[in-house]
Amino acid sequence: MIAFKGVSYSYLPGSTILDDVSLLIGDGELVAILGENGAGKTTLVKHINGLLKPSKGTVLINGKDTRESTVASTAKSVGLVFQNPDHQLFAETVEKELSFALTNFGFSPEESQERVNWAMREFSLEGYRERPPFMLSGGERKRLALASVLCYGPSIVILDEPTTGQDSGQKDRLATLLKKLNGEGKTVIIVTHDMEFVADFIPRTVLLSGGRVLADGATAEILARKELLDRASLVPPQLIDVCWSLGVQPSLQLDEVARNVERLVGGERH
Repeated sequence: MIAFKGVSYSYLPGSTILDDVSLLIGDGELVAILGENGAGKTTLVKHINGLLKPSKGTVLINGKDTRESTVASTAKSVGLVFQNPDHQLFAETVEKELSFALTNFGFSPEESQERVNWAMREFSLEGYRERPPFMLSGGERKRLALASVLCYGPSIVILDEPTTGQDSGQKDRLATLLKKLNGEGKTVIIVTHDMEFVADFIPRTVLLSGGRVLADGATAEILARKELLDRASLVPPQLIDVCWSLGVQPSLQLDEVARNVERLVGGERH
């Protein structure tokens, strides 16, 4: 369980980034964190792995106050993939990047190699084993940063803008992997502006605006509320936008939205 209780945070005096945030995320949930630039999304998730400590309030991870834990100890159970992979990668080769955390967390050489090989296959990095990470493309570096976290198996996985620089095939593979991880009982949290990805794959959404929780609930319901998306300066998924353009309130179920649009378009054709 992840619990925020009245959490506020300021980087500088008089500049509040998180403002009295209370939030619960249960074990095994798959959640999207949405909001405008500067809403506090990245600041929020950095509190989960202990990189930041609340100015006010409390963050509990499985009942333990993050103020009482080191970042290193929290990282064993909370894996955070940064928005910019260049802030996370440092090793001489792709293989060493993948094996670093495994070695530090005490995996045997045999298991470490098995996990490295899995990550190479899963993230299409097999041809880059001996290549320096900073010689990879932006999308490849993004996949490597994700692989370096997932290979050691944290119970909570946080991904900050994971679809940036990825083509549709890689997005589909990412969605399949996230569903698999979630099906194994891992808690998965996605920070993103990719509304189509959220609409297609993420069942729960937490909407931030101005450092506060603006809405929290079923993704299909939140994304169908125009006033919420407008307040958070977010562009709706295309399917919902089509409904609004046709003067139709979207259904709370996106598959029903699709049927409504098909019926409307079909009626116009006749």
